[in-house]
Amino acid sequence: MLWKVLVRFLRPHQRLLIAVVIFQLAQSIASLYLPTLNADIIDNGVATGDTDYILRMGGLMLLITLLQIACAVVAVYFGAKAAMGMGRDLRDAIFSRVGEFSEQEVTRFGAPSLITRSTNDVQQVQQLVLMSCTLMVAAPMLSIGGVIMAVRQDAQLSWLIAVCVPVLLVAVGLIVTRMVPLFRKMQVRIDAVNRVLREQLTGIRVVRAFVREDMEATRFGKANDDVTDVALRAGRLMALMFPAVMLVMNVSSVAVIWFGSFRIEDGSMQVGTLIAFLSYLMQILMSVMMATFMAVMIPRASVSADRIGEVLETDSSVQPPSNPVTGGIRRGELEMRDVGFAYPGAEQPVLSGLSFTARAGETTAIIGSTGAGKTTLVNLMPRLFDATSGSVRMDGVDVRELHPDLLWGHIGLVPQRPYLFSGTVRSNLHYGKPDATEDELWQALAVAQARDFVEEMDGGLDAVISQGGTNVSGGQRQRLAIARALVKQPELYIFDDSFSSLDTATDARLRQALKRHINGATLVIVAQRVSSIADADQILVLDDGRIVGRGTHDELLETSETYREIVSSQLAAEEAA
Repeated sequence: MLWKVLVRFLRPHQRLLIAVVIFQLAQSIASLYLPTLNADIIDNGVATGDTDYILRMGGLMLLITLLQIACAVVAVYFGAKAAMGMGRDLRDAIFSRVGEFSEQEVTRFGAPSLITRSTNDVQQVQQLVLMSCTLMVAAPMLSIGGVIMAVRQDAQLSWLIAVCVPVLLVAVGLIVTRMVPLFRKMQVRIDAVNRVLREQLTGIRVVRAFVREDMEATRFGKANDDVTDVALRAGRLMALMFPAVMLVMNVSSVAVIWFGSFRIEDGSMQVGTLIAFLSYLMQILMSVMMATFMAVMIPRASVSADRIGEVLETDSSVQPPSNPVTGGIRRGELEMRDVGFAYPGAEQPVLSGLSFTARAGETTAIIGSTGAGKTTLVNLMPRLFDATSGSVRMDGVDVRELHPDLLWGHIGLVPQRPYLFSGTVRSNLHYGKPDATEDELWQALAVAQARDFVEEMDGGLDAVISQGGTNVSGGQRQRLAIARALVKQPELYIFDDSFSSLDTATDARLRQALKRHINGATLVIVAQRVSSIADADQILVLDDGRIVGRGTHDELLETSETYREIVSSQLAAEEAA
């Protein structure tokens, strides 16, 4: 998977990679030429006392060194540019794919894991590319070139290379093979830390309300300790790697000097040649050591690439049609034909045999006990899920045949848990209609019964909204979410228990204003309170995923026992209050 990810996302940056290879090649050639020049200075200049030769060759070595530095700088620059560009493209690809996921895929991966995969995992692959451009390209050039140049200096000592390099590779290989499973565990445990931290930040009010700070601190401490434990185990292996490399390098140096001294003594080798051979051996071993840096990073990057690839290769369960319908939505009439839905692996379906029509210009309300399947039913309307049986139709066309942008462009959804984005009141309302005028924004706020408190906020439409809308109350958040849907002016409005945080008076005023404002559109309301839906044209009573009652409020009081139970329980609760 690592190779597939690299090939796919480095292809657009191949010119930069070619430049990296060229400059790394020039740097490597310069590095290989310097020990030979050094040997010539020692044997032909220092040994004979020829100062002019020393200065001339020393100047040449200085120029080659400056060229080597320049090539290294340029190679690192282009390598960093390629790595950063690849990371940008990779994050964009993950974000785009996650944007195509249905609720089912998002739930399967989990938000904390998706965040880790698009940040930490991408960073690991990106770091591997950067290190590859700066180290891995030069390493094989230096090692192969070093072997050739060392053999040219003295073939009889080259057996030391054949011994030292395999020893170093075996030592590093034994360590790396033990690091791979630890890196895999580390990424999973980073997911766990992100999950716990996200839960605690999101639910901070609940934590404080139930005085569970100590318990949450313990829970986070355990997740944190789990990551630390794996990191320490991987760190110990990494710490063992470099002493092993240095041990092999130092023993190799001693061996070269030991055996080379005998050849110098019998006159078959000069001092400069011995120093050059030693330099080439060090270059070879340094190249292997550079490869060990890669050996450390490849396992973790491979694990990260597997996790990234899992996201990129996961297809959404809600697939766009091959030949989508791109027009024909005018009234927003919604029809369910024998609709059923079951979650993957579930023994029983959540919804079974639902059939009804929500007509344009009318209000269709859905009510039922907790767990009756109301929210699941709402998710089928804008095709956040696909029905596992039957069909959901808008203006007579199956939603699975409609172009997704066309479908969503004609639906105004206010979810059960309204979410506001960080920014301002204006930017959140423009989310519904980017080109909405200021008058349209204020009109939507007025209908949603939000104009008064927005005018009192510092800045009005430009008042700051924090992430999730945590700086406004629950009722204000609901009204702003309703206003955002109203600004869009769609043909179909879906309110999923969107009035639960409103007081009875505000709820009544809002419903009256909605009737006047969205005249002609289809309105679907899911509610827990009977008062919110009593004046609906059609009320559907949902129980255990089935429609057990259908009609107006007065008709259901006479014909539906389930509806009467809901009404009586709410009346009893109000009287008790």
